[in-house]
Amino acid sequence: MDCENNLVSSSRPIQPTKMEHFEDQHGKEHDSALSVNRGVSQPPTVNPHFRRVKRHRLTTDEYMKGILEGNITILSQAITLVESLLPEHYHQAQEIIERCLPHSGRSIRIGITGVPGAGKSTFIEAIGNMVTRLGHKLSVLAIDPSSERSKGSILGDKTRMETLVHNPDVFIRPSPSAGSLGGVARKTRESIILCEAAGFDVIFIETVGVGQSETAVHSMVDLFLLLQIAGAGDELQGIKRGIMEMADMIAINKADSGNERRAEIARSHFANALNLFPMPDSGWKPKVYTCSAVEGNGLPEIWNGIEDFLKFTKQNGYYQQNRNRQSKYWMYESINEALRESFYRNELIENEIERYEQLVLADRKSSFVAAKELLTLYFDSIKR
Repeated sequence: MDCENNLVSSSRPIQPTKMEHFEDQHGKEHDSALSVNRGVSQPPTVNPHFRRVKRHRLTTDEYMKGILEGNITILSQAITLVESLLPEHYHQAQEIIERCLPHSGRSIRIGITGVPGAGKSTFIEAIGNMVTRLGHKLSVLAIDPSSERSKGSILGDKTRMETLVHNPDVFIRPSPSAGSLGGVARKTRESIILCEAAGFDVIFIETVGVGQSETAVHSMVDLFLLLQIAGAGDELQGIKRGIMEMADMIAINKADSGNERRAEIARSHFANALNLFPMPDSGWKPKVYTCSAVEGNGLPEIWNGIEDFLKFTKQNGYYQQNRNRQSKYWMYESINEALRESFYRNELIENEIERYEQLVLADRKSSFVAAKELLTLYFDSIKR
């Protein structure tokens, strides 16, 4: 009893429960010990003092000043402006490119491609850090494939290059392929010019993988490096013409501890395959290397091979000849692209193309006749 009295006396006094009144389904009032507090009024989800600040659009002079000073933020904004499809951005972007041209052309442009899983991002990170230690400034233009359904891209190359992205001498720019030029970003060549004007003397262009995009990348770089792996059935695939003929250098990646023998076998297979091809226009016989991007083995030899190739092609005149050919190629590519956009944006074509499409699907017109008639409509509308 004493314990019970002490327990009762030591506890807090019991407060009487507030009784609430409610009506049942028959309308009779009843008392209830349950009560619902009103609660605390919640603050607004949006700051009432928030004001949207209109972003200042940089002038061409401001863009040029930032680019020539190596300002990464302004360089990124300039590349975004160049990649924009908005008509109001086009003229300023072209003006920036024209003013950057005198400051460009003094970099090493290297295209890097390979089958998915060959370790392109790991390889670029490893050799990129090595290149910066040699005193170079590196720009990595990574082309990310766009979805055919959503038209979106992950742009995740930065997440795969954890150490390279924090390197102060490196600029990484992932760009969506947007379905143009077989996976190469539409404005990659212009982005190269801007990066060179910003002081980057080594440019890596990473493609989406072996496919149609390699043709476009090959037409904008000084050296084309094909990355392969051993033991994945790629030795016989690599013997096929096309991608092998474009490669100036082949590197067998993932020659890690325990895999050196398989990598060496793959190297000999590729070297034998290269002997079957005629001598390239550069006069340089492509070489095959083995490397491990994870362990760092073979990377200095690959970079030395790159420097030897550039020295050789500069001496025999192919280096400048190749760049002149590329400039001519991209002039015609730009003309073709402009004509294509002009055709599909023509108001008369927009109104008629669906009707012609239905005629073709119903087998009432052939595809070739429909195309010819649409082109006739387009050219007649221009003459008016």
